[in-house]
Amino acid sequence: MHSARPFPRPCATTILPRCSFGWGRRRARGAVCHESACTDGVAFWRLLSVIIGVPKEIKEQENRVGAVPAMVHDLVTAGHRVLVQAGAGSGAGILDDQFAQAGAEIVADAAAVYGAAELVVKVKEPLPQEYPLLRPGQMLFTYFHFAASRGLTEAMCASGVHCFAYETLTVAGHLPLLTPMSEVAGRMSVQIGAFFLEAHKGGRGILLGGVPGVEPARVLVLGGGHVGANAARIAAGLGADVLVMDVDLQRLRWLSDIMPANVRTLASSPYALREQLPSADLVIGAVLVSGARAPMLIRREDLKLMRDDGPVIVDVAIDQGGCVETSRPTTHAEPTFVVDGVVHYCVANMPGAVPRTATFALTNATGPYVRLLADLGMAAAAAHPVLRTAANVLAGQVTHAAVAEAFGLEFRAPGDVIL
Repeated sequence: MHSARPFPRPCATTILPRCSFGWGRRRARGAVCHESACTDGVAFWRLLSVIIGVPKEIKEQENRVGAVPAMVHDLVTAGHRVLVQAGAGSGAGILDDQFAQAGAEIVADAAAVYGAAELVVKVKEPLPQEYPLLRPGQMLFTYFHFAASRGLTEAMCASGVHCFAYETLTVAGHLPLLTPMSEVAGRMSVQIGAFFLEAHKGGRGILLGGVPGVEPARVLVLGGGHVGANAARIAAGLGADVLVMDVDLQRLRWLSDIMPANVRTLASSPYALREQLPSADLVIGAVLVSGARAPMLIRREDLKLMRDDGPVIVDVAIDQGGCVETSRPTTHAEPTFVVDGVVHYCVANMPGAVPRTATFALTNATGPYVRLLADLGMAAAAAHPVLRTAANVLAGQVTHAAVAEAFGLEFRAPGDVIL
C-alpha cells in the first residue's frame, strides 16, 4: 500500500539510543521511527510517501472541508502527495488556487480522489453514493459516529476500508478531535435556541436575556462537558438563567468555580431532570458517551411536563442518536419539527452552518494526527497507543468496543486484526 524503504542507518546512531514507537525523532523529510521494523533490537527509520485525498463533502448543506492549505503544506513538506477535489474548500472560503499554492494537486471529481488516495481525509461519514468509491485497504479518517447508524457500520465493514474516527481518538482521557466541534456546537446551540424561541419561528416569544423588569429565559443544559460548558457560557453572557445538570460532581464543582453567577449546577438524575422540565424555555442536549449511543434522558412522556406553547429543545447529541426520545435527524434546510408543542432542533451537522470557523477549528486539531497516520502507515497506526483509539473498523472487523456493543456485533481489538 505504501512505498517504503529502510533509512540507511538505525536510530541507534541518532541522539536517542532508541526512539519510542510512533513519536520518534525525525531524521529526514518524511522519515519516522518504526520499531515494528526492528529485527535485532534496534529500530529503523522508514520513509513513507502516502497519497492523501480530500474530497468535497456531499452531505446536505455541509460546507466544511477536511484540510486547509496549512495542513496541505505540512503534509507535502513531509513527502506526501495531497489530492484535493476541485471546489472542496469553496464553502469554507478556501479557493483551489490556495490549495495548489500550498502544494496540493487539484483533481476534477470525487472518483479521482478516492481512486488514487491511500488515506482519505473528510469531515463527515461517507454517504451511500460514496460507498462504491471506497476500496479495501484504504484508510478513511473522519467523523463517523458509528453507534448512531447500524447501516453505516455494516457498510464500512463490507467495504474493507480502515475507518479511523475523529470522535473516539483519545489522549490521556480526552477527546482532542471532538473538542473543537463541541465548542462550536455548544456556542451555536444557544444562538439557535434563542432564534427559535422567537414567536415567528414557533417559539414562546421570549428574549433569552430578558430586559429590566422582565424575567430572562430559563436554559437547561444537559451535560457539563465541552458542549455544555460552552453553551452555558454563551447563554449566561446573554443574560439567561442557566442550569447545568451532570452526573459528574467534580465537573459540576469545576463549572461552579468558573461560570458566571447566573449559571447554577445540579446533580443529574431522572427525577431531578423531570422536576426541571416544566420551567425550561430552552433545553440543550449536550451529553456524550465516547463512541457509544447517547443516553436517552428525555422520554416521550416527559414532554408532557414541558409547556406546550413553544419551548425549544436543541439536541446536540443527535449525531450520536440523540438524548431525547422524540428527536430525529434534521437538516439545515428544514431544521425543526414540533412534538406536543415543543420545538425540536436536531441538525446532525450543526457546525456545517459556520463552515469557515468550523473548518479551521477542526483542522487545527486533526492536522497533526493526519500527518502521523500518513507517516506511520496502516499496520503501525493500528498498534499506536493514540491512533488505535480512533480505529473503529479495520479490514471488516469492528474494533471499537462501544460500537460493537451498540449493535451486538463481534469486537476485535485493533492489534488482533490481521492487516
